Formats: sequence, structure tokens, C-alpha cells
Amino acid sequence: MTVHTDTTPPDDPRPAAEPRPAADSAEPGTAPAAVAVADPGPEPALLPRRRRVLRIARRTAAVLTALVLVAAGSLAGYAYWTVQRSMPKLSGSTTVQGLHGEARIVRDASGIPQIYADTAHDLFLAEGYAQAQDRFWQMDVQRHVTAGRLAEMFGPGEVQTDKVARTFGWYRVAEQEVTMLSPQTQEYLRAFADGVNAYLAKHEGAELSVEYPVLGFVADDYRPEQWTPADSVSWLKTMAWNLNTGMIDQFEHAMLPADLPEGATDDLFPPYDYQRWTPIVPDRAGTATPAADPTAAPAAPTSPPVPAAASAALADSAEVRTVLAAVLGPQGTGIGSNSWVVAGSRTTTGKPLLENDPHLTPSLPGIWYQVGLHCNRIGPDCGYDVSGFTFAGMPGVVIGHNADIAWGFTDLGAADSDLFVERVSGSGYEHEGQQLPLTVRQETIKVAGGRPVDLTVRSTLHGPLISDVLKSADEVADHGRVPDVPPHGEQDGYAVAMQWTALDPAPTLDALFALDRAKDWNDFRAAAAAFASPVQNMIYADTAGNIGYQTPGRIPVRKAGDARRPVPGWTGTYDWTGYLPFDQLPTSFNPPEGYIVTANNAVVGPDYPHLIGSDWGTGHRSRRIAELIEQAGKLDVAAMERITQDTWNGNAATLAPALLRVQVDAQAEPAQALLRGWDYTQGADSAPAAYFNAVWRELLKEAFTDRLSRAGVKSYAYPDGGGHWFDVVRGLLDKPDSLWWTSTTDPSVHGRDAMLRRAMEQAATDLRKRLGDDPRKWRWGALHTLTLESPTLGTAGPAPLQWLLNADPIGVGGGTDTVLANGWDPRKGFEVIWVPSMRMVVDLGDFERSRWINLTGASGHATADTYTDQTALWARGDSLAWPYGAAAVDAAAHDRLRLTP
Repeated sequence: MTVHTDTTPPDDPRPAAEPRPAADSAEPGTAPAAVAVADPGPEPALLPRRRRVLRIARRTAAVLTALVLVAAGSLAGYAYWTVQRSMPKLSGSTTVQGLHGEARIVRDASGIPQIYADTAHDLFLAEGYAQAQDRFWQMDVQRHVTAGRLAEMFGPGEVQTDKVARTFGWYRVAEQEVTMLSPQTQEYLRAFADGVNAYLAKHEGAELSVEYPVLGFVADDYRPEQWTPADSVSWLKTMAWNLNTGMIDQFEHAMLPADLPEGATDDLFPPYDYQRWTPIVPDRAGTATPAADPTAAPAAPTSPPVPAAASAALADSAEVRTVLAAVLGPQGTGIGSNSWVVAGSRTTTGKPLLENDPHLTPSLPGIWYQVGLHCNRIGPDCGYDVSGFTFAGMPGVVIGHNADIAWGFTDLGAADSDLFVERVSGSGYEHEGQQLPLTVRQETIKVAGGRPVDLTVRSTLHGPLISDVLKSADEVADHGRVPDVPPHGEQDGYAVAMQWTALDPAPTLDALFALDRAKDWNDFRAAAAAFASPVQNMIYADTAGNIGYQTPGRIPVRKAGDARRPVPGWTGTYDWTGYLPFDQLPTSFNPPEGYIVTANNAVVGPDYPHLIGSDWGTGHRSRRIAELIEQAGKLDVAAMERITQDTWNGNAATLAPALLRVQVDAQAEPAQALLRGWDYTQGADSAPAAYFNAVWRELLKEAFTDRLSRAGVKSYAYPDGGGHWFDVVRGLLDKPDSLWWTSTTDPSVHGRDAMLRRAMEQAATDLRKRLGDDPRKWRWGALHTLTLESPTLGTAGPAPLQWLLNADPIGVGGGTDTVLANGWDPRKGFEVIWVPSMRMVVDLGDFERSRWINLTGASGHATADTYTDQTALWARGDSLAWPYGAAAVDAAAHDRLRLTP
């Protein structure tokens, strides 16, 4: 998340943040040593007056320097005092308004809270209090993102972001969803909010977080509002957005140039290879494939092209992704995750093991919050004994285990949204031959340090017109008028509406609390049935020895269409008619293989009678994980963790042999030689990995990006280098004369071998400049670095604050679509842009053998010992012990806080 703040004038030539001081430098807040002002000494032979002026100037400068240093010491002391004020009380006792009885927060050395209470009300209230202690700044910013209110905190630079969020209406939908939740869930949400607000009642400004005093320079009257249930629910909308990869596919299909030769576009969209990559739920008679509904209309094999005149509206709509990516991080095929579960027949204990590592945008603090929630006695008033990961600002546990089951999530790539091109005329739009009135609502965006901004949001029956959002009314009118339809108002023409299941209110949060207290497979599936959006893969294991898989969520039923391209909205032909019933969604229980792998690969085979997804990720990771499981023999927790660190690059296994068959110039030969005998792994210290990935980046640019950019295609359609592009290039290797092998910048580069030679030589030149002349000393980790940054003031605040909030870069292994999915985007460089945001392995034979690790740490306070204490472990592939039972929690206890009414 990059938030555009205005803490300095636009022309302030602020230097980059200084590196962290050495270990022996003075502690913050200590007075500097006495400054000795040296005698200026003899001066050059100058005129007497000039000599005197120069002497005075030098001595004045020396004295001023001393005064500045003394003042700096005072400022440092004030800064240290300010920072320390934000550190929460973790031990002892404190009164908390709203509690019905006593609650306890027991933290281990990593600051991870295990919470105990007699009632569910007090349990979730204490969770809200603990999260506010550790992460309130993060929580506050996140709710402003979803509500479209970032400009209230950070000023005019965030107005565009707010426009997009308001157009989607994420927070409005969340408010509706709160009213749909069960009374019990609503009670838990209110209790959580009461816990957050109890902390706010006793803390303000710097006492909440060090960022608030700095924020005062932008929004001097800003005060955090009370936490509400909708604040918790709304974050699910932003997660659904980040995981909505199907929209990317639709934009890419729509925006490719129409003048490409026949077949060239098809080269960029190879079909999913079901022969190489087994679906999550293989087709088995009588088990996975439900009978087709004989009354359902057959789906059209493809969606039709929309009129060329709509291209401007589609381009405007696509910019919505760019705006949100600056705040929420990139969408892409690498945003997905790994999870797998193995049955007891494949483990050393005879009980299942379950792994999960969701791949998301890195941030500091991380997106996940580790927590344990334990009722002192399980009964009607308190049914929770659960531990795992949740989102900051959300009660309960999202991924983890309780005393009976464990579960995990990965992105499914569901066909849960459509872009409808609408014919708009005046205050109405066309649908099935009729003019229907647009739904219009007015929004006002408050702006810190600026005037309020008015926004008009227009919607059709399909959803909000996202093509409007970043344009003024006059700009909308200038684009894409409908041919043969005279203008009837200033906003006539084509517009793009987005229909998306996440904008249809549903009680999804009921599902999370049901998961937390589920006892068996039936309870698990009942919880999954309530889970609407985002549509995910869910894996399962229990202490009885069962494993399973379930697709949850709302999958639209369409009259026609394949969800691959934008469709005409005015015809009604592609409208949704409802959602697939839960019993028609894919499921698997105790499959004969003894394991289930989900890594964004296809859920079902081509014979499945319903459209579940149209934008599956490739099966590179899932296939590799399955191979490692089958080769491992009997697995234990350590073996499962070793699989998470696998860096084998399937793309290199295909492409490197072709690269070695091409003759290169003398300068590139030593680099090319690195590929001979390479095992295709990508550890941080690998020289071959550094060179191969540099070649890959150059190849994508020369073969695809340059041609697409010259054709006017927007940057979001350029190759992101993921598994999809592995397969594009794999298919083209057998077409040596394809159009894509001809350079648009150098006509002499024509044909496959010439293009591969060009990429290798360019990459060798690039790495010599970056890493030195000896290819044997190149290291992948020197290029492939992860820099954890605080997503607000850590990217746009004053330099000293950035130094405080951000972590130093670290070199890591892995890559896009390797099992260790430290993804990077060749359009931007080699830096890591998505990561395994956490990892866990649950041992259903003994929960105390389970392991977990977060990307950063439990605390969101930059000076806390637990701010980034897990990062080095995460980077090495290590993990933490995961205490669950009361004895293990007590043995690991570092801080104990007693909460009383």
C-alpha cells in the first residue's frame, strides 16, 4: 500500500532514508557528546576586512553547528519519548470497560497473544483490546481504505483511491451485511468493537501509535472514530478485490490490438493443460461431478467481442486497477497461495498433516495477526478453543485449527465477476430493448487540507459504472458515444459496469465463527455453505484422520458466456440468473491418493457441467508439490516445511535447454555456461538463477512488451512473467517463425533463435553492470530482494520516520510460480512484490508439534522487539513453535495481562 501524503512541500528535495546506524552508535534519546569547536587557525592572506568577515563566519558556523547538535539531541529525546508512549502495557492488570468477567492475555516471547475468558462475549472483547494494543494504526488505515475515506487522513493525494472505493460501495455493502448476520455473530462483532473502543478510551495520539503525531501535519484535526462491526466486515471486500484475477483476464482479452495476425492472439492464451496438471477434484464417476441440470441453458463457448467504440470506456475502467494497486498492492496470477493436506497413510504418525501459505502483497506490519482464543470451559456460553491467523481488525480466526479440525484457504480463480459494456443515454441505459433509469447516488469525499470533493456514482442492474469513476462528467461525454444514437445528454455513450459477487450482500462472517467451533466434516461443510465471497479453495483435516476439500462461495449462473471477455449489457443475453446451489459445488472427502493439493490450479476437469472458473492459475506449483509428496515417503512436520522451501523452476526446465542450443557472443558465453548442469533451483545464492531470470525478463520485454506497447496496449496487459507466460513461451518454442519472435525495435532480430540470443546477450550485459564481470559471483538474492515497508507513512512520510518504520532489504530465493512463491514482476524489476504472507503446518496427531510463522511480527509498533522478529526466520524457511494447550501456552509465556471489568 502506498499512500500519497502531503507531509512536505512538493518541491522538497528530501534525501533518501539513511541506513540504520551501527550497533555502537548512541542510543536514541541520549545527549550527544560535548562538541569541541576547533580553532579555525591561520587564514589565507586576504584583505583585513575580508579576513575578519571570514573568521566570524567560520566561528559562527561552528557555534551554530554545536547548537544544532544540542537541539538535535533534544529533538531525539522528544522523539524517543513520543515513540515509547505508543508501547502498550503487556503485563500486570488493567480495567476494561464492557467486560462481564475477567479475561487474560498471555503473550509468548514473539508477542503472540493467547486469550482466555469465561464467555464468548469476553473472549472477543479481549481480542479486540489486544488487536488495538498491537495494530490499531493498521486497523484504522484499513477501514479508511474500504470506506473510501483515505483523503480524510492523508489529503488530496488519495482522492482518486476514495473515488474508486466509493464507486464500488464496499463499506455500504459491509453495513448491509452486518444486518444480515446471525444475532450471535452480531454480538461477537459488537464485543470485539467494544474491546477496541475500550483501548481507544484510554489512549490517544502518540499513545495509540507513533504515526498519529506525524499525521497531525496533514490532518491536524484528525481523531480516530469509534470502531464498528462494519469496520471489521468491510476488510473482506478488499481481500476479495485482491483475489479477483478473472477481471484481469477480461481486460487483457478486450484490450489486445485487433490488427494482430490471425492466431497471434491465441498464442497468448494457451488452454489449460489438463493432461499435465491434475485438477484438485479429478473427475470420478459418482464422486466429483454432479449431474447437469437439464433445464439450464447451455453456456456459449465464448463471449462475443464488444464494439470497438467501447475501447475507451474499457481503458478507463482498467485504470481502476492501477489506482487500487497503489494502495492494496498488485493483482496477478501470483496472488494466490499454496495449501495441501496429506492423510495419515502418508505420515509418520498415522494422522493428517495440513499446510497453508497464502501469497499476498508484503507489508509492514504484515496482513496477518496470530492469535489463540480459548474458553476457560467449553460450554453453551463459550464454545471456542481455536488458534491461528486472522486479519487485523477482524475477530475470530480465519485460518488455523481448533481441538478437532484444521483448515486452510487458497484462491480459486472463480468466475465470480463480469464486465458489462452498457449503452448509456442521458439518465438511462438500454436493456433488452427498453430504456431503464440509471441508479444514481451522490457521495462527498472529505479531504484533509483541501476542499470536499463531490462524486456521482451511477449504476445499472449489473453494477456500478466503473468507467466513470476517474473521469469528470465532461470527460465521460467525450469518449465512446454509441454509433447511430444521437447524444441526449452530456454522458451519452458506452460505459462499463462491473457485476461481482462481493457487491451482493451476504452473511459471510457467520461462516468464520462456524469454522472456529466446527467439530467434524459436516460442521465444516455447513460453515463453508455460508461463505459467499471471496470464493476460495478450502482444505480440511480432522483428528479422526479424515481429509477433504470444498469449494465454497457464490458462483454465478449465466444465461451464456464464459467470463473471459467483457460482454454487451444491453442485450440481456449474458445476464446472471442466480448462483449455483452449494450441493453442486466441487467437493472431495478422503480421496484415494491420500492427499489434496490446491495451488490455484484448476478445481475441476473440462467435463464438469458448470462454469466454476475461467482463469485457473497454471499447475506448475500443484504438480511440483504433488511430486514432492509422492517422493517423500512418510511425512512429518519438518518434511512438510521442506516442501514449502522448494525453489525448482519448471519454466527453466523447459527453456534452459533451448537457450543452451543457441550460440551467443563471447561476452555472453560465460553467463550462458552457468546454465549447463544447473538443477533449476533458485536459492538466493544461485548464480544460474540470477542469469536465467535476467534472460527471462529480457525475453518477455523483447518478444511481447515492446510489441504490445507499440500497439497502444496499456501496461496492465504486458507480461507479468508468471506461470501463464511459462506456457505461452513453451508453446512458441515449437513455432520458430512466429510473429512474437520478431523484434519491433531491431528488424534484424527475427526468429526464435535470434530472439533467444538477443535476450541472453542483453541479460549478460545487464548483470555485468549490476553484479560485476564474473558471472560465477552473481547471486539471485542480490537482485531478488524483499523490502518490507510500512504502507502509509513508511512510503510517503518524513525520511526519519521511513527509516524507523521500514525494514532493510533482504535477498531471498524462489520466484513466481515456484513452490517458494516469492513473486516478482519483470515489468518493474526483480524485487519481490508478493510473498508467502505466512506459513503453517498443523499436525492433527499432536497440535503441539505444529509450526507457524508470520512475515513480520505480532506488533505494529516500530520500536517493539516483536515488530519484525519473525522476518529473519521466515526468510530462512524456519518457523516458530505453536503452543496450543494450556500447559504449552503457560510454559511459553513471556507477558501476562489480566483484564478486569
